[in-house]
Amino acid sequence: MVGLARRPDRPALPHPDDRHTGRDRTYRHRQRTGTGLVTSAVIQEHAVADASGGLYAVTTGPDSALWFTLAHSGQIGRMVPGERPTTYQLDPAGQPTIIVTGPDGALWFTESRAHRIGRITTDGETTRFPVPSRNGGPYGIAPGPDGALWFTEMNADRIGRITTDGETTDFPLPVTGAYPSAITAGTDGGMWFTMNQANAIGRIDTDGAITTHPLPTEAAAPVGITAGPDDAVWFVEIAAGQIGRITPDGTIHEFSLPDRASRPHAIATSNNGDLWFTEWEGNRVGSITRNGKIEVHDLPTPRSEPHGITLGPDGALWAALENGTLARITTPGR
Repeated sequence: MVGLARRPDRPALPHPDDRHTGRDRTYRHRQRTGTGLVTSAVIQEHAVADASGGLYAVTTGPDSALWFTLAHSGQIGRMVPGERPTTYQLDPAGQPTIIVTGPDGALWFTESRAHRIGRITTDGETTRFPVPSRNGGPYGIAPGPDGALWFTEMNADRIGRITTDGETTDFPLPVTGAYPSAITAGTDGGMWFTMNQANAIGRIDTDGAITTHPLPTEAAAPVGITAGPDDAVWFVEIAAGQIGRITPDGTIHEFSLPDRASRPHAIATSNNGDLWFTEWEGNRVGSITRNGKIEVHDLPTPRSEPHGITLGPDGALWAALENGTLARITTPGR
């Protein structure tokens, strides 16, 4: 559910540079919403890699640049909006996946197939550390309230912790076959994570105590998760086509998307308090307000396969599309 699965019938995409000729493409259009209303959005495509590179996750770095992972080619990329991107080669088979800014001013990332946690400075110097469990399959990573970074080990049913010096520990989950996926710091001092195959949301204290919260919808397969602006944690259910919200006491609400087959993948908070998410199968990005109003926006290029999404250094939302482009999303007047 979480990996880099491709549709077997998907035709090969043209090279990004063939489509864009090194320039941005801008689209302004009106979109359908969950309430039947319409709104306008501006989506700009920025080519940053070959379509075969597997553009996967994106985050804003401490240097006001966008940093992204290329899972298939084993690279980390950096782009200042309006400038040409730079890439740094890692293990070609390592599969860098999620990337975040750490508490030490560097970028930290997971290598799911190399079973390592990586660190890259804003100058491109890299260091990698093996995860505690052999073949653990690290996926999600996020800075915690204790000055360390916390990560998931999909294959080992564990949550890991790594200090900025590279010291690692991990904590077993109370269930097997859970496939822990994305992770985020909540406002309550805990780390919250999705358990993709256990169909639950988990919480771990900095001392390692774990609590699990089953989802109301069966086989929802949660993946992306983020802290919201309302002291709750928000997440996406890739198999159910829903957005979820969980409060610190474990109360869960679910909101159905207009297209239940859209396979939402990642979610992030915008600067106006709305939550934005990607629809991998639906080829869309969307937003949800704190009271559940949903709007969705088609991406300009068919079958672009959006994965990660983040709030950019310019205040816009940026989504990583597997076809090798970063999409910049703005909603004028909001």
